[in-house]
Amino acid sequence: MLDASDMKGKAALVTGATGDLGKAVAARLIAAGAAVCLVDPDAAALEACAAELRAAGALVHCHASDLTGAASCRAAVAAAVAACGRLDALCNVANVFAPAHAGEMAEADWDATMAINLGAPFFLFQAALPHLLAGNGAMVSVGSSGAFMAPPFTAAYTASKAALVQLTKVLAKEFIDQPIRINCVAPGSMSVGSGNAARIPENVDMSQVQKLSRGLITVNDVAAVVAFLASDAAVGFHGACLTMDNGLSLG
Repeated sequence: MLDASDMKGKAALVTGATGDLGKAVAARLIAAGAAVCLVDPDAAALEACAAELRAAGALVHCHASDLTGAASCRAAVAAAVAACGRLDALCNVANVFAPAHAGEMAEADWDATMAINLGAPFFLFQAALPHLLAGNGAMVSVGSSGAFMAPPFTAAYTASKAALVQLTKVLAKEFIDQPIRINCVAPGSMSVGSGNAARIPENVDMSQVQKLSRGLITVNDVAAVVAFLASDAAVGFHGACLTMDNGLSLG
């Protein structure tokens, strides 16, 4: 497994911090020595997560936000920099998965999916860019193997994740001569707790959505790769999308 390098004296912002993957990413970054700012819309769950990490001696800060729109993204980055004094890694883990029959998908679900899965990573990048450039930092986004497939009932989700992969590549090319690394990870289906479960409409056949070829991916394995890409150990990775799906997207 790829391991993060020493991140003592560095700081990271992790979105979607109360979900299983967000917690695991934060724990990996903390284990590497980084100070971490956790961002999530659920303030109570955020504080509970932070308290658990602080009990182990970690330097953890919280910022409750749903990251909808550029202003909330700028505020999240400002909060992280104010708390930590710097920002070296932006980890876009927040995720909306709202499967639906394409003919019946609610506009609010479409908008929320695009806002969190695609809009937030871009607007957070804009706000974090000066800080990441100053510290030779990194942005890591969590995509999905669905970006390379066509699972039914996931029009908004797969469109947002495919766009996120392309956004990663475009930003990497635009900043190829700058001191920043921009990458993403595309996991397959992961085993997560019940609190991370999506609302599944009755007319959505999840067996068609989550076709597994060689089993689920573990959250901790994905988190380890995210933390690796966020650290200086990932020198040479720029514009990469690391697919972790046991070959599912091969077809």
